[in-house]
Amino acid sequence: MGASTSTEQKVSIEQREAESLAASSGALPMLQKAFSKLADPNSNAISIETLQRCLCVTYKNPSCEAPAVLDSFVGMLDHLGSSIVDLFFVPEKGGVRWVEFVRGYNKCCGRMSSSLSLNVLLRVFATTAKKAGIPVNLEFESEDADCKINGSLMPKDVLMLLWMSWTMSWDFKVLKFSTRNANLCLPDVNHMVLSAVTSCAEVGSSFDMWNCDVSGLQVQLPVGKFLTWALKTFPSLPDCFMQFVHARLQSSVNEEDKLESSNLLIGEISTARAGSSYLLTCGIAWAISLTIRSTISEEMLKTCLSSNADETDENLLYRSSLHGRGLNRFWSNIEGYEAPSVILISATSGDAHEGSSSEKKWIIGALTHQGFENKDMFYGSSGIMYSLSPVFHVYLSTGKEKNFVYSHLHPTSRVYEPHPKPVGIAFGGTLGNERIFIDEDFARVTVRHHAADKTYQPGSLFPDQGFLSVEALILEVEVWGLGGKRAKEVQDSYKKREDLFTEQRRRVDLKTFASWEDSPEKVMMDMVSDPNAVRREDR
Repeated sequence: MGASTSTEQKVSIEQREAESLAASSGALPMLQKAFSKLADPNSNAISIETLQRCLCVTYKNPSCEAPAVLDSFVGMLDHLGSSIVDLFFVPEKGGVRWVEFVRGYNKCCGRMSSSLSLNVLLRVFATTAKKAGIPVNLEFESEDADCKINGSLMPKDVLMLLWMSWTMSWDFKVLKFSTRNANLCLPDVNHMVLSAVTSCAEVGSSFDMWNCDVSGLQVQLPVGKFLTWALKTFPSLPDCFMQFVHARLQSSVNEEDKLESSNLLIGEISTARAGSSYLLTCGIAWAISLTIRSTISEEMLKTCLSSNADETDENLLYRSSLHGRGLNRFWSNIEGYEAPSVILISATSGDAHEGSSSEKKWIIGALTHQGFENKDMFYGSSGIMYSLSPVFHVYLSTGKEKNFVYSHLHPTSRVYEPHPKPVGIAFGGTLGNERIFIDEDFARVTVRHHAADKTYQPGSLFPDQGFLSVEALILEVEVWGLGGKRAKEVQDSYKKREDLFTEQRRRVDLKTFASWEDSPEKVMMDMVSDPNAVRREDR
């Protein structure tokens, strides 16, 4: 009797601990509803098959921004749901009971450090790949989440890990679980894989990052270095898995009244974005979003996950090929937008005029947390600088200086300036020695070595940058707003007000003027013609 009471007390304590951990993240009510929905009333447990179906991911013939999709990746997705169940949901006789169900959720989505959540993601990837017959050189010393991981990854493994994470994010944010057989669009993540390769592997000087097929690279990335790189570069990457599991279980609660996304045509998204000529591709937008832990990340993804082309265009504040080149055209489109935005600059260095093979195209960018201002000095409270293509790197604020943004137009008043301030847009560095400087015609961009900049972290903005400043021809400039609909409405209201003032200044109401004889213009003309004449004021 005493043993029975002790066992019941032990189970009660374990259940309270599991429920308390789930409640701390606000997921306990959802888990209770999901368990009652999925569990067999007779056994009061969820069968393994039911749980696997809930977490199953099946996409056939996905499209991709990149030239090709690995066939092995499509097969690997078929084993994702069963791998999650095997790893985290321990069944008892008759299925997964309530305590094990909550425990399994906590192992996937509970409160944990970034390093632990990244370990969990790697374990899911390794198990799924093993089930699909794909060899991955990763060894986990124990079943604990914080266990040591040994081995290494190949660039092909990193590619599939990123695609798996994107698929879970795609499933969570776009499909909304209303249709499981829609087409999947995979982003081009070569720039992200190359970032891992250059940061974790030892590559020689002959390594060509400009024309590189990452799926065929034969270099090893030690898992310890890879974990360090991932935590530093993409801290939000593990969230893809956590959000996926949470959303899939939540969708089982609303099985009969799923979110209406029948009008959200995934095929249209993949076709529109994969074939677009925007600098901000799905792959670049996703990479930027993974570097941020705020609402800006959600707005960043909306630019590539929206099925409505008009909604996507609303986020595009400026594009040089569409709105015209130059600082004045830029300013007329972004003025009044007082919210976070990201600017992308595509440029080419080398023998661009001759069209030779030495011509190299690259994309860099910067994220600002406030609107652009017309100032003759640097301003801003925070920002991030990016190398976007052909290799991705993120450069956060160092905290040493606050020269985040500089945007200066020609002064409206014609006043002599002995030392005129540069006219253009810049990020980092100091006046006259900016890390990135775009001239007023948007024809050339100057990129300087990071030694001149103490605002952003050091690093090259494009391969083989060197120590000398580089002046390159600008191909395209884009600015995307990340402040949501409210920021766009405020800007529209600002533009309407400015247009109204401009129209009022143009109008001349003759009724407000007196006769010509009493007008100031008449008095001035008379004075010029006969300055010695006696005026009415002199009498």
